[in-house]
Amino acid sequence: MLKDFKAFVARGNVLDLAVAVIVGAAFGAIVTSVVNDIVMPPIGLLLGHVDFKDLFISLNGQSYASLAAAKAASAPVLAYGQFLNTVINFLIVAFVVFMAVRQVSRFQRKPAAAPAAPTTKDCAFCCTAIPIAATRCPHCTSQLSA
Repeated sequence: MLKDFKAFVARGNVLDLAVAVIVGAAFGAIVTSVVNDIVMPPIGLLLGHVDFKDLFISLNGQSYASLAAAKAASAPVLAYGQFLNTVINFLIVAFVVFMAVRQVSRFQRKPAAAPAAPTTKDCAFCCTAIPIAATRCPHCTSQLSA
C-alpha cells in the first residue's frame, strides 16, 4: 500500500496540482493586497473618504464608531464593506485566470483534423483503385461484391 501511495504522489499530475495550490495561495495574497491597498483607497477617496473595510450595519440598533468596536462589543453586524472587498478580489482573480487560460489556449496545438473518408477502394482481382460505389471493375471487368 505504501508503494502504491509513493507511485501516486510521484506522478506529475499530483505534483503539478500541489505547485498550483501553493502558487494560487500566494497569488491570492497578492490580489488581496492589491485590492485593499491599491484599488479600494482611490475608490474610497472618490466616494468621500470612505474606507470600505469599515462599512457595516449594526443589527441590534446601537451605534458603533467602527466595525472593530462593534465586534469587540459582540454586536451582530452585516459587514458589507468587507463583502465588497471580497467580491472585487474574486473579480480580479477571475479576470487574471481568464486571461491566463486564454493565452495558454492560444499556444496549444490544434488537434489534427480527422482523416477524410475514403472515396476509392481496391479491386480484389487486379488491385486497381476504383470508386467505392462501383460494382464492376473498369480495368479488369470483374464483378465486385457490394
